[in-house]
Amino acid sequence: MFKRKLIIVLIVLLNTLTACNSTAKDITLIDKKVTSYKIILSANPTKLELRTAKVLQTYLKKASGTELKIVNEGKGILPPAIYIGDTKMGNKMRSGKLEPESYFFGTDDENIVFKGGGGKGLIYGVYSFLETYLHCRKIDTREAIVPNLPIIKIPANIEDYHKPQFEYREVYYPTVHNAEYLEWHKLHQLDDLWGLWGHSYDKLVPAKIYFKTHPEYYALVKGTRQASQLCLANPDVYKIVLSEFKKRIADNPDAMYWSLSPNDDIGYCECEKCKAIDNEEGGPQGSLIKFVNSIAEQFPDKKFATLAYGYSHRAPKKLKPAPNVYIFLSNIDAYRDKPLSEEGSAAGFRRDLKDWSALTPNIFIWDYVTEFTNYLAPFPNFNTLQANIKYLKDNGVKGIFEQGSGDTYSEFAEWRCYLLAKLLWNDTLNIKEQNQSFLNDFYGKEAAPYIEKYVNELEKERLTTKRKLDIYGNPINEWNSYLTPALIEKYADLFDKAEAASENNPVFFNRVKIARLPLEYTVLQQARFYGIEKHGIFIKGENDNWEIKPKFADKVKKFVNDCKNAGITELAEGGLTPQKYQQQWDSIFKYGVINTKAIGATVALKYPNAADFPAKGTSTLVDGNPGYEDFSYNWLCFYGTQMVATIDLGKPTKVSKLFMHFLDDPRHWIFLPEKIEAEFSTNGKDFYSVPALTNNTNEEHYNLDIKGFNIKNDKNKPIRYIRVTANPIKSLPDWRYRENKKPMIACDEIYVE
Repeated sequence: MFKRKLIIVLIVLLNTLTACNSTAKDITLIDKKVTSYKIILSANPTKLELRTAKVLQTYLKKASGTELKIVNEGKGILPPAIYIGDTKMGNKMRSGKLEPESYFFGTDDENIVFKGGGGKGLIYGVYSFLETYLHCRKIDTREAIVPNLPIIKIPANIEDYHKPQFEYREVYYPTVHNAEYLEWHKLHQLDDLWGLWGHSYDKLVPAKIYFKTHPEYYALVKGTRQASQLCLANPDVYKIVLSEFKKRIADNPDAMYWSLSPNDDIGYCECEKCKAIDNEEGGPQGSLIKFVNSIAEQFPDKKFATLAYGYSHRAPKKLKPAPNVYIFLSNIDAYRDKPLSEEGSAAGFRRDLKDWSALTPNIFIWDYVTEFTNYLAPFPNFNTLQANIKYLKDNGVKGIFEQGSGDTYSEFAEWRCYLLAKLLWNDTLNIKEQNQSFLNDFYGKEAAPYIEKYVNELEKERLTTKRKLDIYGNPINEWNSYLTPALIEKYADLFDKAEAASENNPVFFNRVKIARLPLEYTVLQQARFYGIEKHGIFIKGENDNWEIKPKFADKVKKFVNDCKNAGITELAEGGLTPQKYQQQWDSIFKYGVINTKAIGATVALKYPNAADFPAKGTSTLVDGNPGYEDFSYNWLCFYGTQMVATIDLGKPTKVSKLFMHFLDDPRHWIFLPEKIEAEFSTNGKDFYSVPALTNNTNEEHYNLDIKGFNIKNDKNKPIRYIRVTANPIKSLPDWRYRENKKPMIACDEIYVE
């Protein structure tokens, strides 16, 4: 009995080993420039099949030095061969039609087969083959990295089938303007798929053409027609939009998606007809979806997308989007320091995703992965990228638009783009391996560990300080968290080591220097905040005047030149070019610092300043540092309340004049105060006042301005206490009204002469 069992075990082991050896057998494709293989296409190949064959032929030659012939399937063509596209061998190995954009790569004992689903699935498969089996790499817009492979062997008897996780995959960084990069990483691009993109009301019914003669086409907001949005209940608007789509679709019949979405503005229509629909559906998303459905119905073979963003983010109560309508849901309000699945500020987004998903399976997500107000700011969000994409996939999302810095460079743009592309195709990959692989290829194996350590240290410090990561943040505001001067020195040391490690390779060295620009940008930006302090711009010179620190202007000039050389066209969303950034600094150097007797004085506030923009707290008003065009630092802001600030000069002092700046920035709901009062006292109890200043110039405009106000004190006697009261406008003007917003005032300094 024992012998029988032993014989059976040996037979099983023998069969197992035989099977393993069969599976492990390799196909020798090329052996030291010798090959019996050719690339075979069908008798009537498509343009994509021809191009795919050429790509494979090119890379095999780059790797091995051997060029395989490309021939058509027919008589006399014998194996072994590589079959691409709709060939008899391909259909034998994998029969049936593949899903859109999917690909199949398979082998038997000697043949190799590539098949693809609709779209570019076939060429996706070849690029995946090159990366998986030949270890080629495409990490940026430069030529792909191709190893030298005198012998190329491919595993026999394998079946490798992949289909996309998402119907739509886009990553918006400069790298994706490279056509091969897009196909290699299986990404889409706006120009390829979209006939009309983004906010589209004004593109379809331009206000500059129609508003003057037909104001009824536009939103009725608080009883007044405004060009902010369309009146979706107006039948003529429907006719114009329908006609416009007929023209555009006829001109671009191959476009897959068409956006019918509100403008990037407030002020939806409140007319009786729109309001009736909105009341029934729980908000303005009701009239929006009804309108989009009515247009989409006329083009059943096209896909219409509409933005669930701003006032339209909530799902209707019961109105379902049509089968060919896609909801493009934005998560713009969420902070980025934690994954969307657990971030508190993303709770509304999670609710909206759930509610929309109950009405339609067609959900796209507009995600954000950079700091738009400061493209070069350190933005430690790498810990969220994989978790976010996995969360969206698990919740049935069909497509993702990852908005990075668009056409310009931002911090680690190539790295983020590469990771996001990989994750959009496969969210389960080993992220650590992907990171290390990219860093080694992009910065070199010697410098890569220092870049990786820098990012890890940055992330660790952000976690320690529990700071929120805002896509509209500012590195200045992290001066006392993960971007303190001491930590910046620590980070700089890592870049010093990375530069030293890569100095013998000009390509790697230049990439390390570009990666360092965000740290240098932070130092320059924070210098504006520190001003006359240790890490600031100015030092005391002769005659107690403030002067620019030696070599500081040269440092700015070098940074700007480095940005230009790196191809950086914008430092912030909205068009802050390196040239304009230099002009900002030229203005700062020109106007310098105004002397004031109040530097370092004590300030007490009757009402707290806006917590979202803390600056230096009360000392902001007496730190000697002027405010610039950005309200998020060097300005003390008061949201919907008075600024009542009492300054204690510490001792009796003669004061002849007060001078202060207030910011006028309606785009951010910051308005000049309507009244400014000043009072003076020797004991802090008994105050006398001087004539107040009034302002009635809050007319409609969207320009940013810094306005100075002078208040004279004609009483020639020493005082110690100064109380300044600035009253905001009582309510937002109609032209800048927004629900849940209040007028804000911003003061940079109270100068005492």
